Amino acid sequence: MAGNNALDFLPRFKHFATHAIHTGQKPEQWSSWAVVPPITLSTIFKQRVPGDEEDYKYTRLDNPSRHVLEKVVSILDGAKYSLAYSSGVAAILNICHLLKTGDTIISVDEVYQGTRQLFDKMKKEFNLEVVYIDCKDLKLLERTIKEHPTTRLVWLESPANPVLTVIDIRACAEVAHRHHGVLVAVDNSFMSPYFQRPLSLGADICMSSATKYINGHSDALMGLVSVNRDDLYERLKFLQTTLGAVPSPFDCYMCNRGLKTLHIRMKLHFHNGLAVAQFLQSHPSVEKVIYPGLPSHPQYEVMKRQCTGVSGMVSFYINGKKGNAIAFLENLKVFTLGFSLGGFESLAEHPATMTHANLPEEEKKRLGITDTLIRLSVGLEDEEDLLADLDQALKAAFA
Repeated sequence: MAGNNALDFLPRFKHFATHAIHTGQKPEQWSSWAVVPPITLSTIFKQRVPGDEEDYKYTRLDNPSRHVLEKVVSILDGAKYSLAYSSGVAAILNICHLLKTGDTIISVDEVYQGTRQLFDKMKKEFNLEVVYIDCKDLKLLERTIKEHPTTRLVWLESPANPVLTVIDIRACAEVAHRHHGVLVAVDNSFMSPYFQRPLSLGADICMSSATKYINGHSDALMGLVSVNRDDLYERLKFLQTTLGAVPSPFDCYMCNRGLKTLHIRMKLHFHNGLAVAQFLQSHPSVEKVIYPGLPSHPQYEVMKRQCTGVSGMVSFYINGKKGNAIAFLENLKVFTLGFSLGGFESLAEHPATMTHANLPEEEKKRLGITDTLIRLSVGLEDEEDLLADLDQALKAAFA
Protein backbone atom coordinates (compact mmCIF):
# COMPACT_ATOMS: atom_id res chain seq x y z
CA MET A 1 0.00 0.00 0.00
CA ALA A 2 1.26 3.47 -0.82
CA GLY A 3 2.46 5.33 2.23
CA ASN A 4 3.48 2.30 4.33
CA ASN A 5 7.00 2.12 2.88
CA ALA A 6 6.21 -1.11 1.03
CA LEU A 7 7.92 0.25 -2.07
CA ASP A 8 11.41 0.14 -0.52
CA PHE A 9 11.91 3.83 0.08
CA LEU A 10 13.97 5.06 3.02
CA PRO A 11 12.57 4.32 6.49
CA ARG A 12 10.33 7.03 7.86
CA PHE A 13 11.95 9.74 9.93
CA LYS A 14 11.45 8.75 13.57
CA HIS A 15 9.12 10.69 15.88
CA PHE A 16 8.02 13.01 13.05
CA ALA A 17 4.39 13.34 14.16
CA THR A 18 5.28 13.72 17.84
CA HIS A 19 7.75 16.50 17.05
CA ALA A 20 5.24 18.25 14.78
CA ILE A 21 2.63 18.26 17.52
CA HIS A 22 4.75 18.97 20.60
CA THR A 23 8.18 20.50 19.87
CA GLY A 24 8.41 24.06 21.20
CA GLN A 25 4.76 24.04 22.21
CA LYS A 26 4.60 23.06 25.87
CA PRO A 27 1.54 24.79 27.39
CA GLU A 28 3.50 25.80 30.50
CA GLN A 29 5.39 28.48 28.58
CA TRP A 30 2.21 30.53 28.14
CA SER A 31 0.62 32.29 31.09
CA SER A 32 -2.72 30.76 30.09
CA TRP A 33 -1.30 27.22 29.72
CA ALA A 34 -3.08 27.06 26.35
CA VAL A 35 -2.63 23.74 24.54
CA VAL A 36 -2.75 25.52 21.18
CA PRO A 37 0.01 28.17 20.93
CA PRO A 38 -1.59 31.63 21.03
CA ILE A 39 -1.33 34.10 18.16
CA THR A 40 0.77 37.09 19.19
CA LEU A 41 -0.40 39.94 17.00
CA SER A 42 1.41 42.71 18.85
CA THR A 43 4.14 44.44 16.88
CA ILE A 44 5.82 45.84 20.01
CA PHE A 45 6.81 44.31 23.36
CA LYS A 46 7.34 46.00 26.71
CA GLN A 47 10.97 46.26 27.79
CA ARG A 48 11.86 45.78 31.45
CA VAL A 49 14.86 48.13 31.54
CA PRO A 50 16.17 50.54 28.87
CA GLY A 51 19.04 48.97 26.94
CA ASP A 52 18.57 45.42 28.24
CA GLU A 53 18.42 42.58 25.72
CA GLU A 54 14.94 41.04 25.67
CA ASP A 55 13.71 38.03 23.70
CA TYR A 56 11.18 40.18 21.87
CA LYS A 57 11.31 43.86 20.96
CA TYR A 58 9.63 44.37 17.61
CA THR A 59 7.81 41.83 15.44
CA ARG A 60 10.02 42.31 12.39
CA LEU A 61 12.96 41.16 14.53
CA ASP A 62 11.19 38.32 16.32
CA ASN A 63 7.71 37.24 17.27
CA PRO A 64 6.54 34.42 19.59
CA SER A 65 4.26 32.90 16.92
CA ARG A 66 7.11 32.89 14.39
CA HIS A 67 9.54 31.54 16.98
CA VAL A 68 7.32 28.50 17.67
CA LEU A 69 6.99 27.75 13.96
CA GLU A 70 10.72 28.10 13.26
CA LYS A 71 11.57 25.83 16.17
CA VAL A 72 9.31 22.98 15.09
CA VAL A 73 10.28 23.28 11.41
CA SER A 74 13.97 23.05 12.28
CA ILE A 75 13.34 19.71 13.99
CA LEU A 76 11.23 18.37 11.13
CA ASP A 77 13.85 19.41 8.54
CA GLY A 78 16.58 17.75 10.60
CA ALA A 79 18.21 21.15 11.01
CA LYS A 80 19.75 23.28 13.72
CA TYR A 81 17.97 26.44 12.56
CA SER A 82 14.95 27.45 10.55
CA LEU A 83 13.76 30.87 9.38
CA ALA A 84 10.28 31.84 8.18
CA TYR A 85 9.57 34.32 5.37
CA SER A 86 6.52 35.97 3.87
CA SER A 87 6.57 33.66 0.81
CA GLY A 88 8.67 31.04 -0.93
CA VAL A 89 10.02 33.62 -3.37
CA ALA A 90 10.92 35.89 -0.43
CA ALA A 91 12.94 33.00 1.00
CA ILE A 92 14.74 32.52 -2.33
CA LEU A 93 15.46 36.25 -2.55
CA ASN A 94 17.04 36.20 0.92
CA ILE A 95 19.25 33.27 -0.13
CA CYS A 96 20.32 35.22 -3.22
CA HIS A 97 21.40 38.09 -0.97
CA LEU A 98 24.11 35.79 0.38
CA LEU A 99 25.83 36.43 -2.95
CA LYS A 100 27.65 39.49 -4.20
CA THR A 101 28.14 41.17 -7.57
CA GLY A 102 30.08 38.91 -9.93
CA ASP A 103 29.14 35.63 -8.24
CA THR A 104 27.68 32.74 -10.22
CA ILE A 105 24.57 30.65 -9.61
CA ILE A 106 24.41 27.24 -11.26
CA SER A 107 20.76 26.18 -11.36
CA VAL A 108 19.05 23.01 -12.43
CA ASP A 109 17.45 23.78 -15.80
CA GLU A 110 14.03 22.39 -14.93
CA VAL A 111 13.10 24.86 -12.21
CA TYR A 112 10.07 26.68 -10.85
CA GLN A 113 9.33 29.58 -13.19
CA GLY A 114 9.24 32.09 -10.33
CA THR A 115 12.77 31.06 -9.38
CA ARG A 116 13.97 31.42 -12.96
CA GLN A 117 12.37 34.86 -13.30
CA LEU A 118 14.08 36.01 -10.10
CA PHE A 119 17.47 34.59 -11.14
CA ASP A 120 17.21 36.16 -14.59
CA LYS A 121 16.25 39.54 -13.13
CA MET A 122 19.21 39.44 -10.75
CA LYS A 123 21.49 38.43 -13.61
CA LYS A 124 20.38 41.43 -15.63
CA GLU A 125 20.27 44.08 -12.92
CA PHE A 126 22.69 42.91 -10.21
CA ASN A 127 25.46 41.46 -12.37
CA LEU A 128 25.14 37.90 -11.14
CA GLU A 129 26.01 35.14 -13.59
CA VAL A 130 23.32 32.44 -13.85
CA VAL A 131 23.89 29.17 -15.70
CA TYR A 132 21.13 26.58 -16.21
CA ILE A 133 22.27 23.00 -16.67
CA ASP A 134 21.05 19.41 -16.43
CA CYS A 135 22.20 18.54 -12.91
CA LYS A 136 21.59 14.85 -13.50
CA ASP A 137 24.86 15.01 -15.44
CA LEU A 138 27.44 15.15 -12.65
CA LYS A 139 30.34 15.55 -15.06
CA LEU A 140 28.59 18.56 -16.58
CA LEU A 141 28.08 20.02 -13.11
CA GLU A 142 31.75 19.55 -12.28
CA ARG A 143 32.84 21.07 -15.57
CA THR A 144 30.48 24.03 -15.23
CA ILE A 145 31.77 24.87 -11.74
CA LYS A 146 35.34 24.74 -13.04
CA GLU A 147 34.42 26.96 -15.99
CA HIS A 148 32.85 29.44 -13.57
CA PRO A 149 35.28 29.82 -10.66
CA THR A 150 33.02 32.50 -9.17
CA THR A 151 30.32 29.88 -8.50
CA ARG A 152 28.91 30.37 -5.02
CA LEU A 153 25.51 28.68 -5.24
CA VAL A 154 24.23 25.47 -6.82
CA TRP A 155 20.44 25.56 -6.90
CA LEU A 156 18.59 22.24 -7.05
CA GLU A 157 14.92 21.32 -7.18
CA SER A 158 13.86 17.71 -6.74
CA PRO A 159 11.46 16.58 -8.00
CA ALA A 160 11.56 19.45 -10.45
CA ASN A 161 8.64 21.48 -11.75
CA PRO A 162 6.78 20.49 -13.92
CA VAL A 163 8.27 17.32 -15.50
CA LEU A 164 9.21 15.84 -12.10
CA THR A 165 12.85 15.10 -12.88
CA VAL A 166 14.60 13.77 -9.78
CA ILE A 167 18.10 15.04 -8.93
CA ASP A 168 20.61 13.01 -6.90
CA ILE A 169 21.06 15.59 -4.14
CA ARG A 170 23.88 13.77 -2.35
CA ALA A 171 25.89 13.27 -5.54
CA CYS A 172 25.47 16.92 -6.58
CA ALA A 173 26.43 18.13 -3.10
CA GLU A 174 29.59 16.01 -3.17
CA VAL A 175 30.59 17.53 -6.52
CA ALA A 176 29.83 21.09 -5.43
CA HIS A 177 31.65 20.80 -2.12
CA ARG A 178 34.90 19.85 -3.82
CA HIS A 179 35.09 23.54 -4.65
CA HIS A 180 35.71 26.07 -1.89
CA GLY A 181 32.89 28.44 -1.03
CA VAL A 182 30.13 26.75 -3.05
CA LEU A 183 26.77 26.38 -1.30
CA VAL A 184 24.12 23.85 -2.28
CA ALA A 185 20.47 24.86 -1.84
CA VAL A 186 17.49 22.60 -2.51
CA ASP A 187 13.89 23.62 -3.12
CA ASN A 188 11.98 20.94 -1.20
CA SER A 189 8.49 22.31 -1.88
CA PHE A 190 7.29 19.29 -3.86
CA MET A 191 8.18 16.82 -1.09
CA SER A 192 7.93 18.42 2.38
CA PRO A 193 10.19 17.29 5.24
CA TYR A 194 7.99 14.23 5.72
CA PHE A 195 9.36 12.62 2.57
CA GLN A 196 12.74 14.31 2.01
CA ARG A 197 15.42 16.04 4.11
CA PRO A 198 17.95 17.71 1.81
CA LEU A 199 20.30 18.67 4.66
CA SER A 200 20.79 15.01 5.55
CA LEU A 201 21.78 14.44 1.91
CA GLY A 202 24.55 17.04 2.01
CA ALA A 203 22.77 20.26 1.08
CA ASP A 204 23.68 23.44 2.95
CA ILE A 205 20.26 25.08 2.62
CA CYS A 206 16.76 23.61 2.47
CA MET A 207 14.10 25.97 1.13
CA SER A 208 10.38 25.22 1.07
CA SER A 209 7.36 27.12 -0.07
CA ALA A 210 5.30 26.28 3.00
CA THR A 211 2.27 27.60 1.12
CA LYS A 212 2.21 24.16 -0.47
CA TYR A 213 2.32 20.84 1.44
CA ILE A 214 3.60 22.11 4.79
CA ASN A 215 0.62 24.38 5.40
CA GLY A 216 -1.50 22.14 3.22
CA HIS A 217 -4.74 24.12 3.29
CA SER A 218 -4.19 26.74 0.56
CA ASP A 219 -4.85 29.57 2.98
CA ALA A 220 -1.45 30.89 4.09
CA LEU A 221 1.53 32.32 2.20
CA MET A 222 4.89 31.28 3.65
CA GLY A 223 8.51 30.44 2.86
CA LEU A 224 10.92 28.48 5.07
CA VAL A 225 14.70 28.08 5.07
CA SER A 226 16.57 25.55 7.22
CA VAL A 227 20.34 25.32 7.78
CA ASN A 228 22.83 23.65 10.12
CA ARG A 229 25.76 26.03 9.85
CA ASP A 230 25.97 28.79 12.45
CA ASP A 231 27.49 31.29 10.01
CA LEU A 232 24.75 30.72 7.43
CA TYR A 233 22.08 31.16 10.05
CA GLU A 234 23.56 34.42 11.29
CA ARG A 235 23.78 35.83 7.77
CA LEU A 236 20.26 34.72 6.86
CA LYS A 237 18.82 35.97 10.16
CA PHE A 238 20.35 39.39 9.48
CA LEU A 239 18.80 39.40 5.99
CA GLN A 240 15.43 38.22 7.29
CA THR A 241 15.15 41.14 9.69
CA THR A 242 16.78 43.86 7.57
CA LEU A 243 15.01 43.02 4.31
CA GLY A 244 11.86 42.60 6.35
CA ALA A 245 10.24 39.78 4.37
CA VAL A 246 8.74 38.20 7.48
CA PRO A 247 5.40 36.39 7.71
CA SER A 248 2.49 37.64 9.77
CA PRO A 249 1.89 36.03 13.18
CA PHE A 250 -1.46 34.76 11.90
CA ASP A 251 0.17 32.99 8.94
CA CYS A 252 2.72 31.48 11.34
CA TYR A 253 -0.15 30.15 13.44
CA MET A 254 -1.90 28.75 10.35
CA CYS A 255 1.26 27.06 9.10
CA ASN A 256 1.98 25.57 12.53
CA ARG A 257 -1.57 24.24 12.58
CA GLY A 258 -1.02 22.65 9.17
CA LEU A 259 2.11 20.89 10.42
CA LYS A 260 0.03 18.96 12.95
CA THR A 261 -1.52 16.86 10.20
CA LEU A 262 1.35 16.86 7.71
CA HIS A 263 2.25 13.22 8.38
CA ILE A 264 -1.34 12.10 7.86
CA ARG A 265 -1.86 14.19 4.75
CA MET A 266 1.38 13.15 3.05
CA LYS A 267 0.55 9.45 3.44
CA LEU A 268 -2.76 10.02 1.68
CA HIS A 269 -1.19 12.26 -0.97
CA PHE A 270 1.19 9.37 -1.68
CA HIS A 271 -1.63 6.83 -1.76
CA ASN A 272 -3.85 8.90 -4.06
CA GLY A 273 -0.94 10.08 -6.21
CA LEU A 274 0.17 6.53 -6.86
CA ALA A 275 -3.40 5.41 -7.58
CA VAL A 276 -3.86 8.25 -10.08
CA ALA A 277 -0.50 7.54 -11.74
CA GLN A 278 -1.29 3.83 -12.12
CA PHE A 279 -4.74 4.62 -13.49
CA LEU A 280 -3.40 7.09 -16.04
CA GLN A 281 -0.60 4.73 -17.04
CA SER A 282 -3.16 2.19 -18.21
CA HIS A 283 -5.54 4.68 -19.86
CA PRO A 284 -5.71 4.61 -23.69
CA SER A 285 -5.98 8.41 -23.91
CA VAL A 286 -2.70 8.96 -22.09
CA GLU A 287 0.63 8.90 -23.90
CA LYS A 288 2.99 8.92 -20.92
CA VAL A 289 2.85 9.27 -17.13
CA ILE A 290 5.60 10.85 -15.03
CA TYR A 291 5.45 9.97 -11.33
CA PRO A 292 8.56 9.40 -9.20
CA GLY A 293 6.73 6.65 -7.29
CA LEU A 294 6.41 4.45 -10.39
CA PRO A 295 9.21 2.04 -11.37
CA SER A 296 8.89 3.46 -14.90
CA HIS A 297 10.23 6.83 -13.74
CA PRO A 298 13.82 7.21 -15.04
CA GLN A 299 15.14 8.29 -11.63
CA TYR A 300 13.06 5.87 -9.56
CA GLU A 301 16.13 4.31 -7.93
CA VAL A 302 17.45 7.76 -6.95
CA MET A 303 14.06 8.56 -5.45
CA LYS A 304 14.15 5.43 -3.33
CA ARG A 305 17.66 6.25 -2.07
CA GLN A 306 16.87 9.76 -0.86
CA CYS A 307 13.18 9.82 0.06
CA THR A 308 10.80 8.06 2.45
CA GLY A 309 7.96 8.25 -0.06
CA VAL A 310 6.44 10.39 -2.80
CA SER A 311 4.01 13.31 -2.79
CA GLY A 312 0.87 13.75 -4.85
CA MET A 313 2.49 15.51 -7.82
CA VAL A 314 1.76 13.67 -11.08
CA SER A 315 2.45 14.87 -14.63
CA PHE A 316 1.31 13.23 -17.85
CA TYR A 317 1.11 13.73 -21.59
CA ILE A 318 -2.37 13.36 -23.01
CA ASN A 319 -2.75 11.92 -26.49
CA GLY A 320 -3.74 14.26 -29.29
CA LYS A 321 -3.03 17.98 -29.41
CA LYS A 322 -3.37 21.14 -27.32
CA GLY A 323 -7.11 21.19 -27.88
CA ASN A 324 -7.47 17.80 -26.24
CA ALA A 325 -5.45 18.94 -23.22
CA ILE A 326 -7.58 22.07 -22.84
CA ALA A 327 -10.81 20.09 -23.25
CA PHE A 328 -9.65 17.66 -20.57
CA LEU A 329 -8.96 20.48 -18.14
CA GLU A 330 -12.24 22.23 -18.88
CA ASN A 331 -14.24 19.06 -18.19
CA LEU A 332 -12.77 18.23 -14.78
CA LYS A 333 -15.26 18.35 -11.92
CA VAL A 334 -13.42 17.16 -8.80
CA PHE A 335 -10.01 18.49 -9.83
CA THR A 336 -9.89 22.30 -9.92
CA LEU A 337 -8.07 24.15 -12.70
CA GLY A 338 -5.64 26.38 -10.87
CA PHE A 339 -2.08 27.36 -10.01
CA SER A 340 -0.16 26.15 -6.96
CA LEU A 341 -0.16 22.70 -5.37
CA GLY A 342 0.06 20.74 -2.14
CA GLY A 343 -3.32 21.58 -0.64
CA PHE A 344 -6.02 19.14 0.47
CA GLU A 345 -7.88 19.83 -2.78
CA SER A 346 -6.87 18.30 -6.11
CA LEU A 347 -5.62 20.76 -8.73
CA ALA A 348 -4.79 20.50 -12.43
CA GLU A 349 -2.89 22.90 -14.65
CA HIS A 350 -1.45 23.32 -18.14
CA PRO A 351 2.23 24.29 -17.66
CA ALA A 352 2.78 25.52 -21.23
CA THR A 353 0.11 28.23 -20.87
CA MET A 354 0.05 28.70 -17.10
CA THR A 355 3.01 28.21 -14.74
CA HIS A 356 5.65 28.16 -17.49
CA ALA A 357 3.93 30.39 -20.06
CA ASN A 358 6.80 32.92 -20.09
CA LEU A 359 9.49 30.34 -20.83
CA PRO A 360 10.90 30.66 -24.37
CA GLU A 361 9.40 28.13 -26.78
CA GLU A 362 12.73 26.46 -27.53
CA GLU A 363 13.34 26.01 -23.81
CA LYS A 364 9.88 24.55 -23.29
CA LYS A 365 10.53 22.07 -26.08
CA ARG A 366 13.91 21.07 -24.67
CA LEU A 367 12.47 20.49 -21.19
CA GLY A 368 9.44 18.56 -22.45
CA ILE A 369 6.90 21.26 -21.57
CA THR A 370 4.68 20.61 -24.55
CA ASP A 371 1.09 21.58 -25.30
CA THR A 372 -0.05 18.12 -24.19
CA LEU A 373 1.67 18.13 -20.79
CA ILE A 374 -0.67 18.32 -17.78
CA ARG A 375 0.39 18.64 -14.14
CA LEU A 376 -1.78 17.33 -11.32
CA SER A 377 -1.58 18.04 -7.62
CA VAL A 378 -3.49 15.04 -6.29
CA GLY A 379 -5.35 15.91 -3.12
CA LEU A 380 -7.11 14.06 -0.33
CA GLU A 381 -10.48 13.27 -1.90
CA ASP A 382 -11.74 9.71 -2.14
CA GLU A 383 -9.64 7.69 -4.57
CA GLU A 384 -12.63 6.40 -6.55
CA ASP A 385 -13.95 9.92 -7.09
CA LEU A 386 -10.58 11.16 -8.35
CA LEU A 387 -10.24 8.29 -10.81
CA ALA A 388 -13.82 8.66 -12.02
CA ASP A 389 -13.28 12.39 -12.61
CA LEU A 390 -10.12 11.81 -14.61
CA ASP A 391 -11.81 9.08 -16.65
CA GLN A 392 -14.84 11.19 -17.60
CA ALA A 393 -12.66 14.22 -18.44
CA LEU A 394 -10.41 12.11 -20.65
CA LYS A 395 -13.42 10.71 -22.48
CA ALA A 396 -14.83 14.22 -22.91
CA ALA A 397 -11.50 15.44 -24.30
CA PHE A 398 -11.88 13.12 -27.28
CA ALA A 399 -15.66 13.21 -27.69
